[in-house]
Amino acid sequence: ERDERCLPALQEIAERYPGRLDVVSGDALRIDYRTVADGPVRIVANLPYNVATPLLVGWLREEPWPPAYRSLTLMFQREVAERIVAAPGSKAYGRLAVLAGWRTRAHILFDIPPSAFVPPPKVVSSVVELIPDPAPLTCDPGTLERVVAAAFGQRRKMLRQSLKSLGRDPAPLLAEAGIEPTRRAEEIDVAGFVALANAYDRAPES
Repeated sequence: ERDERCLPALQEIAERYPGRLDVVSGDALRIDYRTVADGPVRIVANLPYNVATPLLVGWLREEPWPPAYRSLTLMFQREVAERIVAAPGSKAYGRLAVLAGWRTRAHILFDIPPSAFVPPPKVVSSVVELIPDPAPLTCDPGTLERVVAAAFGQRRKMLRQSLKSLGRDPAPLLAEAGIEPTRRAEEIDVAGFVALANAYDRAPES
């Protein structure tokens, strides 16, 4: 818990139920959960919406892989949840869907209406479950992120144009990955982006 005003109430709950709750004062973006939990881990969180995406990406980039956690059960704004589970060809398909689909199996469990909260937010929330794939396709996480960011940074353009921001000639990268240069980012599945990332890492620097 980052907000120190909440710590007394949380500590009271911890004392009421000995051994069932440990309260950690700190920033979730900076704390390594492996230092505060022993054995198999399941991460369940009502994430602050302003840091939900950075937290998720951090968990998806966990090294070594498979991670120490067995599952992620997380609450997001409905719009973000749809982007996490989106399929190629859909409007919601983008960076989050590729990163989540690369290393996990993700699906929406259920929605939560604004009326469930006090005060009620202006958006519907959704709970998403992500189960790690023990043997995902191999590539460098940082490279995959760069390739995906470049591709979706200009998502309506053909890949032969949008990938120029990587600083490499897109033509040989696309050829090695087996992707037509006239295709757009939203048409490429996770395996295609992994192939692109690996082609980028193998290509000589220009």
